[in-house]
Amino acid sequence: MDLSDQLKNLFPDHVPEEEHETADDAKPEGLWLQEAPIRCVFEKRKGKPVTILEGYTGADSDFKTLTRILKQELHVGGGYKDERIIIQGDYRDRIMEVLKGMGFKIKRVGG
Repeated sequence: MDLSDQLKNLFPDHVPEEEHETADDAKPEGLWLQEAPIRCVFEKRKGKPVTILEGYTGADSDFKTLTRILKQELHVGGGYKDERIIIQGDYRDRIMEVLKGMGFKIKRVGG
């Protein structure tokens, strides 16, 4: 008799909850998913590599949420300005994986 059988004996009326989605596969609530792809561009600014995401048409709160998610996922700095998300470093591949997992369409530009 394993633990799940013992729990069923103790609580016969309890219905177990379904598995929760992982953070990578889950779409954050209220985040705008658009039809047009987001462009992922690599640049060097003052000799430092940066990854720029252009073409997202969400609201300011969506930009803040998406920027926060990417920064936390990659453990790097960045921000958004003038409808562009700027991430410090060359993380094009990892950013594309994260955004595709969230349901976005991504287009890699350059290199």
